Amino acid sequence: MGDWMIYGATGYTGKLVAEEAVRRGHKPLLAGRSAAKLRPLAESLGLEYAVVSLDDADALAKAVGSVELVYNAAGPFIFTSDPILKACLQTGVHYLDITGEVPVYQNAYSYDAAAREKGIAIIPGVGFDVLPSDSLIKYVANQMPDALYLEVAVDALAGGSGGSANDGLSAGTAKSMVELLPTIGTLERRNTKLETLRMGSGQRKVRFPHATKTVMPASWGDVEVAYRTTGIPNIKVYLSLPPMLMTLSPIFGSLLVNLLKIKSVRNFASRQIERMLPGPSEKTRLEGRSAVYVSVRNGKGETREAWLETLEGYQFTMIAGVRVVERVLDGNFKGALTPSQAFGADFVLEIEGTTRYDSLPS
Repeated sequence: MGDWMIYGATGYTGKLVAEEAVRRGHKPLLAGRSAAKLRPLAESLGLEYAVVSLDDADALAKAVGSVELVYNAAGPFIFTSDPILKACLQTGVHYLDITGEVPVYQNAYSYDAAAREKGIAIIPGVGFDVLPSDSLIKYVANQMPDALYLEVAVDALAGGSGGSANDGLSAGTAKSMVELLPTIGTLERRNTKLETLRMGSGQRKVRFPHATKTVMPASWGDVEVAYRTTGIPNIKVYLSLPPMLMTLSPIFGSLLVNLLKIKSVRNFASRQIERMLPGPSEKTRLEGRSAVYVSVRNGKGETREAWLETLEGYQFTMIAGVRVVERVLDGNFKGALTPSQAFGADFVLEIEGTTRYDSLPS
C-alpha cells in the first residue's frame, strides 16, 4: 500500500499520520525538505523517504508522479499548497491537505475545472479544520434548503487534561496563524462577500455538549468552505479561546495585527514558535475532546441546529486523515471538493469517538 505520499512528514501532524498509516497497514512515501529529519523517521517506521524541495518544480513533479495521492501536512499551507497542487495537476495525482487557511481554500477551489479534466480530486481541509464542522454544516443545512444565515462555533478542546482552545498547538498551526492574521484578519461572510471584523469583537456565549463557552469570531476555514458546501450567503464562525485571549484581543488585537505586518516580526515569531511549541502531549490528545455547534436560519426566522462531539483536534486529524486517504484511493472522486461534498455529512461519524446531537438535555 505504498501508493501515497505524506509531504511534511516530519512535522507534528505528519508524524502522527505516518504512524497511524503504518498501524493500518499502509507504507506511504515520506517526503519533505530535510534528509536529516526524514531519515530517522523513515527508518523507525520501515518506510521509504524522498527529499523534495518545493522550489524545484521538476523534482517535485517527479516525486509526486511516483504515487497516486499526496497528503500535504506541511504548514503554513499558504507557502506549500500551490506548488504541490500544480505538481499533482501536472502528473494526475490526487491532492489532500489539512489547511485551515482561507486563501488556500480559495486557491484550491480555483483548480476545480483543471482537476476534473485530469480526473483527480483536490480536497483541502481533511483534518480537524474543517472535516467535522463541514460535515455538521451539511447535515444542518440539508434540513433547511432556504437558509440565509449560518453560524458555526468550535470548541477545539472541550474537555480532558487541557481545556483551552490553544492548549498544545503545534508549531505548524501557530505559524499559519502568524502568517495569515496580518493578511486577512478576522473574516465573516455577508451577502456572499467576505468582510473584515475588528479582532476580538462580536463575542458571545454558545452552549456545547459539555459546557457553555464564550466564543469570538475567527477566520476558521468554514468561512470559505461552508459557502462552497451550502451557498448560504451569510456565515459567521466562532472559536472558543482561553479567557485571557478573549479579554486582551479587543484591546491589543489591532496592535498585534499591525506588528505582524512587519516581515522581521513574523520571522522572529515563527522562530520562537518552532522552539516553544512541540505540540500537544499524547495524554492531551487521548483525553481531550472537541465540539462543534452549527445553526442555520431562514428569512422567516425559522432555525435548525445540531452539535458534534469528537476527539481532540490532532487526534482526530491523525485518525481521519488515513481514513480519507483510503476512501479517495478506493473511490472515483474528481474536482475541487469540500470534505462533505466528497464524503457526505455522515462520514465524520465513522471516526471513533464522534457523536452528533440534534438537541442537548435542558
